[in-house]
Amino acid sequence: MPNATTARRYWLVKSEPDCFSYDDLLASPKQTTCWSGVRNYQARNFMRDMKKGDGVLFYYSSAEPPGVVGVAEVVREAYPDGTARDPKDDHYDPKSTEANPIWEMVDIKAVERFDNFLPLNDLRQVRALEGMELLKRGSRLSVQPVSAKEWETICRMGRG
Repeated sequence: MPNATTARRYWLVKSEPDCFSYDDLLASPKQTTCWSGVRNYQARNFMRDMKKGDGVLFYYSSAEPPGVVGVAEVVREAYPDGTARDPKDDHYDPKSTEANPIWEMVDIKAVERFDNFLPLNDLRQVRALEGMELLKRGSRLSVQPVSAKEWETICRMGRG
């Protein structure tokens, strides 16, 4: 958990369910995985801001329908993403080196699958979520901040 001087923060991460689903997270050792492969500087910078104990909404993108499936928690803060240095990996970046890693990842752990899957279109109808980054036109970041109010609203909806 964040210490007394830092408030818990909240985030949303996007995954394609046929690539890595919430079930895959639950099936991972200790229900934990590294969140690797992020190749957008702003999303990477958000991961650098993540602290152990921060809450994470797990969102299915490129799905029919897209939406929030559950909650995870940051269990390891940002560290170099080794997939960037692996030429066999889809996320390989030849500019990333051991001396200058460029890309980072965090580790997340499954906390709770929601009783209710929350489709994007349903989220758009909720007044308390009007300013949410996810709902802004053209928002495509795979890692983005979520306010405490948005977090509470989505968790309440997901738990029924």
